[in-house]
Amino acid sequence: MRGAEALRGILLREVSSAGAVDLSVKIGALRLRNPILAASGTFGYGLEFAHLVDLSRLGGFVTKGLSREPIEGAPAPRLYPTPSGMLNAVGLQNVGVRAFVAEKLPILRKFDTAAIANVFGYTLEDYVEVIRVLEDAEGLAGYELNISCPNVKKGGMQFGSDPTCVGEVVAAARKAATKRPLWVKLSPLVTDIGLIARAAEEAGADALTVANTYPAMAIDFRSGKSRLGNPIGGLSGPAIKPITLKLVWETKKAVKTPIIGLGGIETVEDVLDYLAVGASAVQVGTASFTDPRASQRLSDTLTKVLLRAKVFTLSEIRGKFVAENG
Repeated sequence: MRGAEALRGILLREVSSAGAVDLSVKIGALRLRNPILAASGTFGYGLEFAHLVDLSRLGGFVTKGLSREPIEGAPAPRLYPTPSGMLNAVGLQNVGVRAFVAEKLPILRKFDTAAIANVFGYTLEDYVEVIRVLEDAEGLAGYELNISCPNVKKGGMQFGSDPTCVGEVVAAARKAATKRPLWVKLSPLVTDIGLIARAAEEAGADALTVANTYPAMAIDFRSGKSRLGNPIGGLSGPAIKPITLKLVWETKKAVKTPIIGLGGIETVEDVLDYLAVGASAVQVGTASFTDPRASQRLSDTLTKVLLRAKVFTLSEIRGKFVAENG
């Protein structure tokens, strides 16, 4: 009898332990240890946070955007706080893909985490060339295409605003990216995000990140000037979560491709909300500005919240949202 009680006690302890909760997620061919990634543009190249965050505790992170040539970025000021959010106008400042491969990537290889390279360009050829350079380097888990950029060959219209254009740039990137998964970061500034998502999926996207920031402004009426160095910035933070949550839901209804939700995530409840409407993973962005350890904190807390809810796999949460009440 005592032996049976002892065995029962061991089993109960195991069930209530952190090991009983499986946080791993599969995004196409890529398996992550948990669904929490740090978002592009908020986590530098990863190296800047390595002394503050245990990168191995994250599902991964996305580098700041990489371009064909170095970009100095927008004039200061580049950030401005707003109610429940933040405006940024960084101007896609980066060292350029070749300097990244030579200077940043060798150090990144030392960390046990999935590093995703965010890629952008102003022509289709830009995207292809950046990926071509990265293909020859070791240490990356995949690519994320930022298609919220103006296509200079088509009058400045965003790559991501037209299904045909989306199909073209994703197909070209897919052809160049033979070694690694290809994620596509969608713009929220579209009439039908499902249509855009299907175009990306059909062109070869392995996953979709939903979504980028929302164009917005902040001005000083006294001076008549922008609060940023540019007239317009990108709005992010908790204020955009309800809008982006809807976009993730609409995207999930349109495609079978895995989705990474991005927009206003600060708490574990935010993470689980995105999973409930169909996301496979999430990216943490603006929260890293107020708390550099936000992504790790969410990773560490997720297990405890799931245990309290008696949930032992993320599949029990994913897609749980029911559109009809009653």
